[in-house]
Amino acid sequence: MSPVAAANQLLLTACVAELGALRFTPAGLPALDLRLEHESTIDEAGKPRHVKATLKAVAFGAVAERLAKQALGSLWLFRGFLATPGTAKHPVLHIQDFQQD
Repeated sequence: MSPVAAANQLLLTACVAELGALRFTPAGLPALDLRLEHESTIDEAGKPRHVKATLKAVAFGAVAERLAKQALGSLWLFRGFLATPGTAKHPVLHIQDFQQD
């Protein structure tokens, strides 16, 4: 697959399970680390499947500032992309936007 044709977008309904403290990057950009939890029932191969997922996430700029004000346990629809930082083994959701689900 060519890099131009590749897409990396994720839509996820999840609740805010953990919120880190709002911090600032060396460039002065607001940043927020958080953990999201998702639970649903999805049809897979014609059978219902109960799904649970926990995902680390990060937000920057105005999105980070908005997210820092949200309550733990609040449910949102998150839009962003996945990236694996440095030498980490698991991808992190970079939140670009969120709205009430």
